[in-house]
Amino acid sequence: MTKIPDDIKKLSFEKALEQLEEIVDNLESGNVDLEKSIENYTRGSLLRSHCQTKLDEAVLKLEEIKVSSDGKISKK
Repeated sequence: MTKIPDDIKKLSFEKALEQLEEIVDNLESGNVDLEKSIENYTRGSLLRSHCQTKLDEAVLKLEEIKVSSDGKISKK
């Protein structure tokens, strides 16, 4: 597994997704040279991994929430 750089780890899910979308747009445009495309692809891959980790963490938190029959919310 590739280590996620600290600058990416510090990003919120939304900011990381925003950067990832920008990278995808740049790659799809075809207006970036090969070396820059490789750099963008590599960073995009790291951003995707970071976003997936954030989503996995959110799912775990949601799975810990218990709603009783009377509508009260608590942790399991």
